[in-house]
Amino acid sequence: MSDDTIRLVTIGRILRRRRRLLALLVVVGGLVGYGASVLFPPTYTASASVLLPGQWEERELLTQAEIATSSVVIDRVAATLHWQGVSGSDLRDEVTAAAANGNIIKISGTADTPERAQRLADRSAQQFVAFAARVAGDSTDSDAATGPEALRQQVEETNRRITDLSKAANPGQTVESVQTRTALANLRTALEEAMQKLDEADPATSKAGMVVMGPAARPTGEAPPTRVQLIAGGALLAFLLTVVAHLAAARMNRRLRTEPEIAAALGSTLLGTVDVPEERPAHGQRDRGRAARIRRLLGVDTRWDAPDPQNSADEAGRRIRYRRVCVRLRNKLPAPRRLLVVVPDGDGTARRAADQLVAEAKSDPVLRVVDVAMSQPLLPDRDTESGVLVVLSAGSWTAAELAAVAEAGADAGHEIVGIVVADTVRARPARSTDRPADSTPLALAVPGSTTGGPA
Repeated sequence: MSDDTIRLVTIGRILRRRRRLLALLVVVGGLVGYGASVLFPPTYTASASVLLPGQWEERELLTQAEIATSSVVIDRVAATLHWQGVSGSDLRDEVTAAAANGNIIKISGTADTPERAQRLADRSAQQFVAFAARVAGDSTDSDAATGPEALRQQVEETNRRITDLSKAANPGQTVESVQTRTALANLRTALEEAMQKLDEADPATSKAGMVVMGPAARPTGEAPPTRVQLIAGGALLAFLLTVVAHLAAARMNRRLRTEPEIAAALGSTLLGTVDVPEERPAHGQRDRGRAARIRRLLGVDTRWDAPDPQNSADEAGRRIRYRRVCVRLRNKLPAPRRLLVVVPDGDGTARRAADQLVAEAKSDPVLRVVDVAMSQPLLPDRDTESGVLVVLSAGSWTAAELAAVAEAGADAGHEIVGIVVADTVRARPARSTDRPADSTPLALAVPGSTTGGPA
């Protein structure tokens, strides 16, 4: 699985085989979320809107939003609230402002109760409008002598002068007098249009007069993250972390699963694959102790990434596979020999396969089963046995562990003559039809004549 693509069937296998562990960790994650909600009490957020009349560019609205949360405004808010032990620096993280559509600044206040949140938002909006009005008024007073007001006075004086000139012009109907009066009227119109545009562009008239659009609504619910959200988030996070951890462990798994990889790691040839019926350990044979009981309770006593056992043939079909392995083994040996059947310690499937193989081989060849610890494999020195037959289950051992077994066999003077891979299968219910006895050779019966010769 380390090189396979993660598919939905893999996720489904995790959910099916680790459902108890997932359920426990989800509950633990929910409890952690609940504990976080207790440590961080619920908060409430209220918002007030301030309308900025006139034409404003986006960067100017952003500037006003920054002013609404500036230290000057927040300090004034804290001074008007008179909350005991709360200063402007404490409120600086509780007040936010953002520019909305339509020249609106939305000011939000967060507090531990709905009433305090409403008051904080209202006072923040009021102090922002008052500060902006004061800034606009100060700038208008300081520039009155040389600013737009002085220009308006000059324009009014010019209009009066134009009126005097128009009256002083020759009241007759000569061409020169008509042209003079027309030019003076056009000049007066141009000055009035220029003053109108100046009034529209004057920031003191167009950008003053900010209005608070009503009091802030009292919040009816907690501000996120709420207690329910923290509990659900903790449970979901625990679930996702558990699934990701299982997938990461499966990607890092280096156990060999295919027969060619196993044969290459041991440096020998594969004699065949045999089926071992799946069986549950008896109650008295189960591992005892608190840790074993906890593993069984959580369902982690078996591997989740092992493929589901396939349905096998009947007992006769399984015995045929064992006998074929024995035939290949006899054909591979030059003479009747005694062999060691090496089984990794703890591989129950391989151990049952080795016992069945010894029973089917009878005395040709003579087989002796030996359990080998995979952490430090050690085989008995060569005595009467002159070869090793390795029996193991797929997906249980890494290439390094199998290479260590091959090295242990070489150190003891044994040659690995073959490999047998044991697969766990689901046994079919016993049928009532007669089966051949153990001593009766199995044959494939077909009606009529066989190919290649007479019947």
